[in-house]
Formats: sequence, structure tokens, C-alpha cells
Amino acid sequence: MEFIFLAVGVLAIFLIGGFFLYASFYKKVNQGYAMIVSTTSEVPIVTFTGRLVIPVLHRMEIMNISLKTIEIDRRGKDGLICKDNIRADIKVAFFVRINNDANDVRTVAQSIGCERASDQETLEALFSAKFSEALKTVGKTLDFVELYQERDMFRDKIKAEIGTKLNGYSLEDAAIDYLEQTLVESLDKDNILDAQGIRKITELTSIEHISTNNFMREEQMKIKKKDVETRETILELERQEKDAEARQQREVSSVIAREEAETKKIQEEERLKFEQARINTEEKIEVAQENKEREVEVANLNRQRVVVTETEQVKRAQELEVVERERAVELEEIDKEKALEVERKNIADVIRDRVVVEKSVAIEEEETLRVRLVADAQREKEAAIVRAEGEAQEALVKEIKAAEADEKKAIHRAKEYEVLAGGRLKASELDSQAKIKEAEGIEAVQAAPGLADVRVQEARADADEKTGLAEAKVLEERLAAQAVGDERVGVAAAKVKEADAAATRVMGEAEASKVADLLLAQATGDEKVGIAAAKIKEADAAATKIMGEAQASKIADRFAAEAQGLEKKFIAMQQMDDNTRSHEEFRMDLDLTHEQTMLRIKSNVDIAHDQAEVLSTALGDANIDIVGGNGEYFEKFVNALAVGKSIDGVADKSKIVTKAIEGHMQGDESFIGDIKEIVSGLSAGSGNIQNLTVSAFLSQVMKSGNAEQQDLVKKLMGSISKDSEA
Repeated sequence: MEFIFLAVGVLAIFLIGGFFLYASFYKKVNQGYAMIVSTTSEVPIVTFTGRLVIPVLHRMEIMNISLKTIEIDRRGKDGLICKDNIRADIKVAFFVRINNDANDVRTVAQSIGCERASDQETLEALFSAKFSEALKTVGKTLDFVELYQERDMFRDKIKAEIGTKLNGYSLEDAAIDYLEQTLVESLDKDNILDAQGIRKITELTSIEHISTNNFMREEQMKIKKKDVETRETILELERQEKDAEARQQREVSSVIAREEAETKKIQEEERLKFEQARINTEEKIEVAQENKEREVEVANLNRQRVVVTETEQVKRAQELEVVERERAVELEEIDKEKALEVERKNIADVIRDRVVVEKSVAIEEEETLRVRLVADAQREKEAAIVRAEGEAQEALVKEIKAAEADEKKAIHRAKEYEVLAGGRLKASELDSQAKIKEAEGIEAVQAAPGLADVRVQEARADADEKTGLAEAKVLEERLAAQAVGDERVGVAAAKVKEADAAATRVMGEAEASKVADLLLAQATGDEKVGIAAAKIKEADAAATKIMGEAQASKIADRFAAEAQGLEKKFIAMQQMDDNTRSHEEFRMDLDLTHEQTMLRIKSNVDIAHDQAEVLSTALGDANIDIVGGNGEYFEKFVNALAVGKSIDGVADKSKIVTKAIEGHMQGDESFIGDIKEIVSGLSAGSGNIQNLTVSAFLSQVMKSGNAEQQDLVKKLMGSISKDSEA
């Protein structure tokens, strides 16, 4: 079994190998080609489909047997000579191929070779002379005209002359691609054949030229003759047309003259009516214009009078306010200087009394507290600035909203007046149109009996009259509308300017309020910071002064702009009703009161700021113990100054007190020691001592003190009694 399987396997491998070997050795041929296989035999094998080609034993060659084209082109002096010796430019295409026959293929392969058999140059070299000779032979048998007209016959003769067998090739077909007579300029006059051809060409062309010229001249003569006859007929018809037109013009002129005379008569009558209506309209327009101008002048005079009065009142109020403000400022300056002098003296005394004792302690404490106070003052200053900005923004928004509401109310009233005026104008227009229609109807009834032409003229004149009346009416209404429009434009412009002035005033007031709050907060912060840093306060004072000057300049400019706005505003107020005017006057009074209040606040802020500067300058180099935080220190410090100055005044002015403490002031006795001895002997606690008055204290010493303490009190009372008696 194993041998059988092995044999079957070997056989299968042999068969498969043989199949693949056969497939690789078998060569197929494309259409239009022939394969020539040289075997061991003497005659090569030709196939057009394919066969087995064994390497080494066989040699395979491929030949192209498809259709080839050979062109013969003869032109100019090489052109084809016909039977009548006329030379022709000709181009003929010959289609040749190798016959689909094994013997012909074998013959071509043996005579030319497979590669050269398909080469175009080889084909042209083989057949060009033969085809040219056949072309000359056939061309000489036909005249040029026959050659041109009998192309099919010419082609067939060429094919017959060449034949179909060409050493294995065959002529499939021939086609005349181009055929024309050779130009005379290209012919050789010294050539006998060309000379005969030139003579023949000249003879034939001359005959044709003469015939053509005769036909052209005959055509021109017939055309000219027809033109003359047509012109004569046209002139006769034009003469008849002119005669008819002349007769018609005479008749039309007579009719037109009569109608024009009648028309002019009617036109003059209608023009008289039109002029009368126009004059009446112009009179009414002039009267209305005069009335309008008179009313405008009266209104202008009234407005100017009110403006002058209101302007004087505003100026007087402003001048009084300025005088009052300057007087208050001067008084405040005087009081400030007085207080400053007193405080300087007090501060100097306090500093002189305490500087030696408290210098070392104050230096350490001052540095610590200075940092704390600067931080607290800066924080409070920033908080005050933020609050002031918020309040200023809130006030600004309220004022702007109020101004916008007033502006909308004024616009609504203006629209109401405009609608009422438009209604009255529409009613007057409808009344005028009704009267015009009534007049047109009456005039149409009166003109009914007239002729058609007269009615046309009357209607035209009537239209002219209506046009004049309409133009006059339009002019009158235009003037009235223009006056109303000018008045509304003036009112709107005044309202816009009033709104601008109000917005400017609100912004200025908000800025003034903001600056006042900022200055107040800055004065408070500077007052605290200045206690520890005089240089910082001096810089703040300089900056505050510059800001004050800039603000004063800004306020002055705002007052000037406000005065101009008020002047224009009073002009616009003349157009308002009583309620609107009362509301506006109330708002102006309220604004003036608000502005005066803000100025007073600013003045107080400036005074406080100056006081803070003086205090900071005076205490800048002092060594002072600061007890208490926030605003308690300044209050306690002022109270301490007041108590000290009161004691100094009592000691200086009262003889009793001076006598009582004379020994203590001269250094003979110790005031602190006497008080200490008196107090130490009391049985009362510290809480009771705080609640004692001076008289109760002396009474308690006399009752519960020792003999030495009682002697001191008696001595003090005796000194006081002696001074009283003296």
C-alpha cells in the first residue's frame, strides 16, 4: 500500500509539474500580430493564435501584421501632371498590410525581417516609388477637371495599377486626402509641360473672368434701371402727398385760428378769476404772517422780561450767598486763630512741665502706638472713603432718575400738544377741501351748456385755478406748520438743554458731596495720624489745599455753566403750564437749598481739617503718653488741657489759693507729702476717697485724723481765712 501511495504521489507531482511547465512554455499571440517559431525543421511555423515554445529548441519572433498607412504628397513643382498638362497638388494615403496568410507572413519575414516589416520608414522606402509611379501613370490619363470630378474612378485606377499583391503585402485601400490646382507662381515657365499648363489655365480663367464681368455689369444695369423707375414713382407719390398735406394744413390752420381765438378769450376770462383768487390768498397770507410776527415779538418781549427778572434774582441770590459764605469763613478763620494761639500756649506749658519726666517712657510707647494709630487711621480713612463714594453714587443715581422722569413728563406733554394741534390742522384742511369741492360743483353746473372744446378749456382753467388755490393753501399751511415746528424744535431744544443742565448739576452736586465726604474722612484720619507723624500731615495738608483749589475752580465753572443753563431754562419755562412751572420752581429751590447745605458741610470740613493740621503741627515733636484707643484719647487730652488751664488760672488769679500753696510753690513744703500724710491717716478705702468732695474730705480729716494731720488742716484753713479777711 505504501508503494502504491508513493507511486500515486510521484505521478501527481509529475503531472502537476508537467502542467505548470507546459503553461510556462505556451505563448499566445495578440490580435494584429503573427508569431513565427523556428524549430529544428527547415520551414518555420507561423501561427496567429499561439503554440508551445520550448527554450533552446525553439526561437520565437513576433510580426505586426496590422494595417499601415503610407502617404504620397506631391505639391508645387513636384505636383502631379494631368493629361492637359495642368499640374495638381495632391496627397494620397495608401493603406497596406501583411496578408493574414502563413506563406505571405513567412515570405515577408524571410525577405525583410520581422522587426523591419513593421517599421514605417521601411515601408515607405519599399513602396513610395511604386505608389508614386502608379500615381503619375493614372494622373496622365485624366484631365485636371476629370481628375477633380472623378475621384472614385481615379482611386480605382490607382489600385488597379498597383495591384493587390506586393511581396506578401496587400493594398487594402487608397484615399485622396487633398487635391487642388498648383498655383501658377509655382510652375516653371521654361518647362514645356508647365508652359502648356500655364497657357491652358490662362485661357480658361480669362474666359471665365470675361463671362463673370459680363454677368456683373448686366446685374448693375438692371439694378440701376430699377432704381430709376422706383425713384420716379416715389417722387410722384411724394408730390401727391405734399399736395394733400398742404390742403389739410390750410383747413387745419383755419380751424385752429378760430379755436385759438375762442380759447384765448376763455383763457383770459379764467386767468382773471385766477388772479383775483391769488391776490385774495396773498392778502390772507400776509395778514396771517403779520399776526404771527406780532405774536412772536410779544412772546419774545415777555420771555426776555421774565428772563431778565429771573436772572437778576439768581445773580442776587448768588452774590448774597457768596458774601455770607465769605463772612462765615472770615469769622471761622478769626476764631480758629484765637483758639490756635490759646492751644499753642497750653501745649507749650504742658510740654515744658512733662517733657523731662516722661521723655524716656514716651519714646518707647510712642513708637509702638504710632504704628497702631497709623494703621487704625488708615483703615478708618479707607472705610470712610468707601462709604462716601457709595453715598455719592446713590445720590447721583437718584438725581439722574428724577431728572429722567421730569424729562419724560415734559416730552409727554409736548406730544399731547402736538396731537391736539395736528387734529385742529386736519379739521381746517377738511373744511377747506369741502369748500373747494362745493365751488367746483357750482362751476361745473354753470359750464355744462358749453361746447366740448369750451368745456375742455374751462376744465383746464379750472384746474389752473385749483392749482393756484392749492399752492396758496399749501404755502399757508407750510408757513403755519413751519411756525409750529420751529416752536416745537425750540421747546425740545430747551428741554434737552434743561436736561443737560440738570444732569450736569446733579453730577456736580454728587462730586461735591463725594469730595466733602472724602475730605471729612481724610480730616478724621489725618487728625489721628498727625498726632504721631507731622510730616505726613503736612503733605496731606498740601494735597488737600491743591484739591480744594481745584474743586473751587471746578465749582466756579459749574456755577457759570449752571447760570447759562438756567437762562435757557427760563426761556423754556415760558412754554410750560402753571403746574409744570410750579414744580420746576420747587425743584430749583430744593436744589439751591441742597447746594447751600453741601457748601456749609464743606466749610465745616475745611475748618476741622485746619484744626487737625494745627494740632498735629503743635504735637508733632512732643513726647506724650497716649492712654485709650479710638476717639477717647483726643477727648481726654482736651479735657486734661482744660483742667490744667483751669488750675493755672485759679492759681494765678485767686489770692487765697496763691497764699495757701505759697510755701509749696517756693519749695519750703511738699504738697505731695502733705496730701499723702493726710490721706494715709484716713480709714476710708480707695472707693470712699473717690466719692469724697473737698469739703467732706477736710471734715473727715478733722474728725478721724491724728493731731499732726489736724494741725495741717487747721493751718491751711487759717491761711485761707486770713486771705479772705484781707
